[in-house]
Amino acid sequence: MTARGDYEWRGTADQIEGRGARIFVTVSAPPDFTLANYQNVLFDPTNREGMAKAFFNTLTVTIPATIIPILIAAFAAYALAWMEFPGRALLIAAIVGLLVVPLQLALIPLLKLHNDIGIGKGYLGVWLAHTGFGLPLAIYLLRNYMVGLPREVIENARVDGASEFQIFTRIILPLSFPALASFAIFQFLWTWNDLLVAMVFLIDSSGETTVMTRQLVEMMGTRGGDWEILATSAFVSIAVPLIVFFSLQRYLVRGLLAGSVK
Repeated sequence: MTARGDYEWRGTADQIEGRGARIFVTVSAPPDFTLANYQNVLFDPTNREGMAKAFFNTLTVTIPATIIPILIAAFAAYALAWMEFPGRALLIAAIVGLLVVPLQLALIPLLKLHNDIGIGKGYLGVWLAHTGFGLPLAIYLLRNYMVGLPREVIENARVDGASEFQIFTRIILPLSFPALASFAIFQFLWTWNDLLVAMVFLIDSSGETTVMTRQLVEMMGTRGGDWEILATSAFVSIAVPLIVFFSLQRYLVRGLLAGSVK
């Protein structure tokens, strides 16, 4: 009998008939801690799963899709909170109404628009899609937080001659960091774990723009038997969101409570 479990059955012709007998062997082996699976998934250039490339593709989608809506929403929230202009109440009501619009309802019309203007199959299209879907919540959360800031601080800054932009950058943004961090957590987790938007707006048969969620789905069908590779890839996909959450979680409760009671 060999180490692989193969064995040789010897005997005369009348002694050997039918199927070979089954031999059950129990082997006790101590567990061996190794990082070979992670090295294979992330750093092996011959890795068929392509998880390393999918990891960087996901970062390419997630980081701009988190920063862009925060920048736009911060300016809009400040204008809706502290600037007087006609139609402000209607804009606030429209933003609240957009919070209940299903994501799936807007995917096909938005994809058609992106195809018409030539950005339907690339990172720019998916950045704009995530920005549009995340702006209502971002503006609502930040505006409610900024309204609760002390009015005296802003009025004193205006008396001292500060412009609106200076008030926004030097006073409002530092004081609004808990709300900004709260939305950043939600937006980052949503875009990192997103599959539907990526499959709609990142249509690439060559796999150059495949994100991790889509790569995991493909691995479940093609490499489901290699559970160690699949489990390693799944853990790699959740490692970055865990780091982001635990880094900013102390601001989460402060930002959410302050932005939800107005």
